[in-house]
Amino acid sequence: MQGAAVIDSIEEKVIQGVTQQYYIINIPSNNLKLMVPQGNMTNTKIRLVEDHEHLANVLDDFSNGLPDDSLNWKQKYDLNMKKLKSGELLAGAQVVRDLTLQSREKPLNPSEREMLDMAKRMFVGELSLIKGITQFEATELIDSALK
Repeated sequence: MQGAAVIDSIEEKVIQGVTQQYYIINIPSNNLKLMVPQGNMTNTKIRLVEDHEHLANVLDDFSNGLPDDSLNWKQKYDLNMKKLKSGELLAGAQVVRDLTLQSREKPLNPSEREMLDMAKRMFVGELSLIKGITQFEATELIDSALK
């Protein structure tokens, strides 16, 4: 789970005697570069960033949805982890929303805090790419949506 990334280039590389086309992928939030063989893209959870219409639906759910208070801590943690691993923008936004709202009622434990930080970093990264804004501006947008 790395968050939003940009394909910098497609390059032909020879690795272990095999010539293949590779996507050179830059993950700005982690300062990380990856090389993924073109033929392996369908076996990854890499997807295109969402469009503006989908983002509008996500932000509406983000601002108006409510967390499920019927679950215990372990169930919430497992559900949130499943949402993050899905890689879906809406699911990640729900994790940010639910943990942020929960943190206003009582402090998050270290595992929840780490999960919130990761989910927010991923949400901010994709939001900034979709809207063409800085990560700081994306963070402000998220924070204002939860007020």
